[in-house]
Amino acid sequence: MAGGSSSSSSSHCLSYAGCNFLRQRLVLATLSGRPLKIRKIRAREEDPGLRDFEASFIRLIDKVTNGSRIEINQTGTTLYYQPGLLYGGSLEHDCSPSRSIGYYLESLLCLAPFMKHPLKIVLRGVTNDQVDPSVDNLKATALPLLKKFGIDGEGLEIKINRRGMPPKGGGEILFSCPVRKVLQPIQFTDPGKIKRIRGTAYSVRVSPQMANRMVESARGILNKFLPDIYIYTDHMKGVSSGKSPGFGMCLIAETINGTFLSAELASNPQGQGAAVLPEELGQNCAKLLLEEIYRGGCVDSTNQSLALLLMTLGQQDVSKVLLGPLSPYTIEFLRHLRSFFQIMFKIETKSPEEEHKAPPEDYNQVAYISEI
Repeated sequence: MAGGSSSSSSSHCLSYAGCNFLRQRLVLATLSGRPLKIRKIRAREEDPGLRDFEASFIRLIDKVTNGSRIEINQTGTTLYYQPGLLYGGSLEHDCSPSRSIGYYLESLLCLAPFMKHPLKIVLRGVTNDQVDPSVDNLKATALPLLKKFGIDGEGLEIKINRRGMPPKGGGEILFSCPVRKVLQPIQFTDPGKIKRIRGTAYSVRVSPQMANRMVESARGILNKFLPDIYIYTDHMKGVSSGKSPGFGMCLIAETINGTFLSAELASNPQGQGAAVLPEELGQNCAKLLLEEIYRGGCVDSTNQSLALLLMTLGQQDVSKVLLGPLSPYTIEFLRHLRSFFQIMFKIETKSPEEEHKAPPEDYNQVAYISEI
């Protein structure tokens, strides 16, 4: 895949090359109102141009906006996007089954608060896979983060009507979000101690016992650290179980200060890779959660870019948040924020005294981020 180098042309149209970070670029172009041109999208590959899930994402952006201009050349290797008005309203969208609904929902979470009308959208496709954040994860971690910025009310919800596992999907969710013109600034620098762990073990088109086996093995690890653990089992039958079998788990650790840290795993899609034991999956998911807790920060790695975006679009110079080690996706997001909004963040690393429990080599890992 070609990398993404940026250069701003005289007409304020931002120009990029390569297919990386396509969602980031389209979302920030929509919010900033700046036109965008992306060239050389997989130009050297045997199958050049946009993939079906990217084309589906572009159609979704077109649905939630009004008056956008999208031009794609015949081979699909060049995309021109002139953003329209974020409109919202009641919509439906069939997502490509090659990526999960989370791929689309992550971007909608960034756009929804700034629509003209409250967004109410039904998304269909894969609800849980091994690549993108699952709907369970975003429901448990992204919604509380939006609430911290004052985006709340009865209209804010993610509801899973049907689960769908890869490769065939068949899941369905409802996402609704109220409109907020002004965001609250946040000072979110003390994650606090973990007070409880909640989670969901789901199984579709397999024995309901799979979920119980995952719960037991995850608890075997987590109970050594914390007594307050409750993992729901979610076994969907019939129409609500989608079109493919599978199982998986999503775990959420909540702190006394309202930080939510998550980890999740899903079984291999039908006919792909070796069969995974539910006991193994439960244990590995618990270890991933402990690793996420160890990384620290007030926002888990899935939602770092969402927090930074809401800080950018809120009042300047007042918000401050503590993040764990920045993911490569977040680092690129910071660069894009500078290109689209001319906004830079001040990043301070935590001192050894503050980080008193971390081993020495990790002193530079946790960073305070505030706007400048």
